[in-house]
Amino acid sequence: MTEPWPAPRARHPVDAVVSLPGSKSLTNRALVLAAIADGPSVVRRALRSRDTTLMAAALTSLGSTVDTSGADWAVTPGPFGGDTTVDCGLAGTVMRFVPPVAGLSTGAVAFDGDPHMRLRPVGEVLEALRGLGVRIDGDALPFTVRGTGSVRGGTVVVDASASSQFISALLLAGARYVEGVDVRHDGKPVPSLPHIDMTVAMLREHGVEVDDADANRWRVAPGPVHAIDHLIEPDLSNAAPFLALAAVSGGTVVVRDWPRRTTQAGDALRDILTAMGCDVAFVDEGLRVTGSGTLLGIDVDLHDVGELTPAVAALCALAEAPSHLRGIGHIRGHETDRLAALATELNGLGAQVTEHADGLSLEPAPLHGGVFHTYADHRMAHAGVIVGAAVEDVLVEDVATTSKTFPDFADFWSGLFTG
Repeated sequence: MTEPWPAPRARHPVDAVVSLPGSKSLTNRALVLAAIADGPSVVRRALRSRDTTLMAAALTSLGSTVDTSGADWAVTPGPFGGDTTVDCGLAGTVMRFVPPVAGLSTGAVAFDGDPHMRLRPVGEVLEALRGLGVRIDGDALPFTVRGTGSVRGGTVVVDASASSQFISALLLAGARYVEGVDVRHDGKPVPSLPHIDMTVAMLREHGVEVDDADANRWRVAPGPVHAIDHLIEPDLSNAAPFLALAAVSGGTVVVRDWPRRTTQAGDALRDILTAMGCDVAFVDEGLRVTGSGTLLGIDVDLHDVGELTPAVAALCALAEAPSHLRGIGHIRGHETDRLAALATELNGLGAQVTEHADGLSLEPAPLHGGVFHTYADHRMAHAGVIVGAAVEDVLVEDVATTSKTFPDFADFWSGLFTG
């Protein structure tokens, strides 16, 4: 085990311009679609991280070729066949997006991952695939998909209230099924809807016909997935700690190449930080955030952008007025139970956080140093470094877990404090 990492303290307003790695969500969707397309393609500026290299390895093991040697990843679809294994690590996109593709294989594909991954929900996807004609042994990790080279497809009802990835997983491969797919959600509201919008938009870019006119229903027509090249946007959710640094230090941070239009959930940071008292504006280089020196409390529903909760909660713990974060009960099933973890770790540093079934309430309180545990969760590490920027002697345990979406994060972050 490594020693906890001393998070640097921002003793002066930080003034920085940063370029971020590509979006994990866009990269892994682009890789899946490229692997089942009708010809070779390139995923440009792909994010190189643990989650994306696991996805590339999974698709390669099925029979496609994913060349990750350069900044742009070349993907050549191949016939899927032969028995193989897939390591999901802690990547929900690998555990959920690859089984529907594995159904198109002619071999037995065994899935497993890190110990904590066995606790993350996937049963709805597996049961839906059975309803579409795929044979699967098991209802959770580890499980095995026994492909026959073809999937019937058709209509299936799922409860996606635990994760929007349940829907995206079925849509991504659906065009390759004989009857396509008609996915209907039945349950509490689907979280993180922008991620489904992202999936639908990318399918349409590949020439796939998708009908999402009816609420809680998505229909993908059978047909080819045309090969196209993708240029991956910066990961806007990964921008959260950097923009938060401007808010915490009263400084200015510009994130280069922030898209004016995007389906990424991280774009919600613009409204959230404005509500907390920051000046937020598009500039020629990208998006600029300037802190006012005072953090305002907020009352906000983060249901559609739950992945931002750790960073937002860290800011709320430093705010001068109470905050309430709502609609995020589903993030208990992310890399860790993020609501319980945030309440535990922030309270351990002196915060006053009350955990609710679907959110957190935070009251102003003086914070102090201590160890901030990450639970092998990159977003928890982001929360820890944000607090550390404002509070002396915060030690972040396992900061290297940020490699899930941002390799060399710790060195990059430290560099912002040294000019």
